[in-house]
Amino acid sequence: MKVKDILKVKGSKVYTISENATLMAATAKFFSNKIGSLVVVNDLDEFVGIISPNDILKAVHEGCTENCALQRVKDVMTRNVICASEEDTIDYIQAVMTENRVRHIPIMDKKELKGLISIGDVVNAQISKRDVENKYLIDYIEGK
Repeated sequence: MKVKDILKVKGSKVYTISENATLMAATAKFFSNKIGSLVVVNDLDEFVGIISPNDILKAVHEGCTENCALQRVKDVMTRNVICASEEDTIDYIQAVMTENRVRHIPIMDKKELKGLISIGDVVNAQISKRDVENKYLIDYIEGK
């Protein structure tokens, strides 16, 4: 199974936020959309990074030099983002996420953002794959 198979089911909707938005605005988007990351874009709507609640917690822990709620997304976001392609396998994505301790990976085609895959999406895809394989094996054993 490949990333494109997950995106077919999940869709390609990605929540974004401006790099100049405040951390309070980012937090509001996390809660209102019940999501765990936001793709960060610049004024030209180009992908420049990703932010998660953990990035905000890290900034708070490290002691914001100003009011944390008003600090800018660009000051705490992750810039060196691990990305994947639609042709990558689910097993590969899971290994990358586990090794790098990331929960979300943007899916890119050259410079075009195609979607965002979470660890939950990967686990759900693997469960579905396993369930289908189990059904085929049971049917084979029962002679169906």
